[in-house]
Amino acid sequence: MITIPVALSDNPYDVLVGNGVRHELARVIPAGVKRVAVVTQAGIGISVDPGREHRVFEMPDGETAKTMSTVESLCSEFSRWGLTRSDCVVAVGGGIVTDTAGFAAAVYHRGIPVVHVSTTLLGQIDAAIGGKTGVNLPEGKNLVGAFWQPAAVLCDTGLLSTLPPREYRSGLGELAKYHFLGGGDLDALPLDERVAACVAIKAEVVVDDEREGGRRATLNYGHTLAHAIEIAGDHDLRHGEAVAVGLIFAAELAYRLGRISEARVAEHRRVVAAYDLPSTLPLGLRSDELIALMGRDKKALDGLTFVLDGPEGVESITGVPLEHIEAAIDAIRSEGDRS
Repeated sequence: MITIPVALSDNPYDVLVGNGVRHELARVIPAGVKRVAVVTQAGIGISVDPGREHRVFEMPDGETAKTMSTVESLCSEFSRWGLTRSDCVVAVGGGIVTDTAGFAAAVYHRGIPVVHVSTTLLGQIDAAIGGKTGVNLPEGKNLVGAFWQPAAVLCDTGLLSTLPPREYRSGLGELAKYHFLGGGDLDALPLDERVAACVAIKAEVVVDDEREGGRRATLNYGHTLAHAIEIAGDHDLRHGEAVAVGLIFAAELAYRLGRISEARVAEHRRVVAAYDLPSTLPLGLRSDELIALMGRDKKALDGLTFVLDGPEGVESITGVPLEHIEAAIDAIRSEGDRS
């Protein structure tokens, strides 16, 4: 078992990584908690024992369940059961569950503790860590939410072998991102160490910028276009698959702005291809629609904002000329979809 501290001054907690760490749940539940609401999805099929009275609450499957109505339903069920401010929520699942249950915990009784038991690769290296919770609106992803740090996160790597191949591959899209955030040759590490290395990178950034006032936006590398692809394509691509395409777009855009070399673009393409991830847009997505959707991104404080690689590393950039954005989008179209 590997323990990575998230050393926030107000809400420090540990992330435990390793095969079977979900069985540490009872130990990490906050002191004084009497009852636990376990939030999960029927298809996950992972049981946990928080070591005290608990009840399982199932939310619907799929990205379409990540909504305000699901949060309202969970909070109503918590209330009917009699959950109090001295109790706790445990989210068991991938990013959809931890984002949604975490937000429900943040707003129920104005905030009760939450522990995440992350069951997917994408969740273990990204979604479950850092306290960003939220749900989608028809207008965009994660537009409603709260910063609500968990009391602990358990990343049980033994569960990853049970994932459907496409779900695991989706997690590899987030893993590819960390190669360009200081991770280096992550693919040379054993699985537990690889997950722990990603967690450590994210933990260090979160401690430096808990509420995304600056540096934390770099964790969204590849996500600006990815979120637009997910919405425009009605989530035909999984999140990590869309992030992989977004990484190539970000590299092509950075190259057109003179921030990186052709060799660095090629390195982005090499990493994405090594994980057997897509590098081109799904057919039929229009540039004008993607650009409009990117303008709704939460980072877009002053026009379109992109997280781009450069001589000083990955950073947020504004004021990018439209023609460069359009050219970068065209560069990631498949041959049969170029106008």
